[in-house]
Amino acid sequence: MSTFSIFLVLIVVVAFLLVVVIMVQNPKGGGLSSSFGGGGSQQVGGVKKTSDFLDKSTWALATLLLVLILLSNIAIGNTDDVQESKALDLDTTPTTSQPISIPIQNSAPQTDNSEE
Repeated sequence: MSTFSIFLVLIVVVAFLLVVVIMVQNPKGGGLSSSFGGGGSQQVGGVKKTSDFLDKSTWALATLLLVLILLSNIAIGNTDDVQESKALDLDTTPTTSQPISIPIQNSAPQTDNSEE
């Protein structure tokens, strides 16, 4: 498995986790943070700590995703099995081939239209 494939798998996993963390958050106080506290003033440190954890995990996952993307770009540049396009190769001269001549056959019988 190449290094780029490893980075690709890690990017997909981190992106999925980032989507999950963002979807759990609710900016109006409704999401996961309100379900832990019970939704009143009887919270035992649930809302603030959950919001802080979700906020920090969002930033950490976003930063990790950015770093993985940059590292994968470096991994692409360092691959040894690069296949270059021959269309951009200026050293080779185009080969000219002889045109193929195809005789055209007329399917209609030829008649002599001259008057006798």
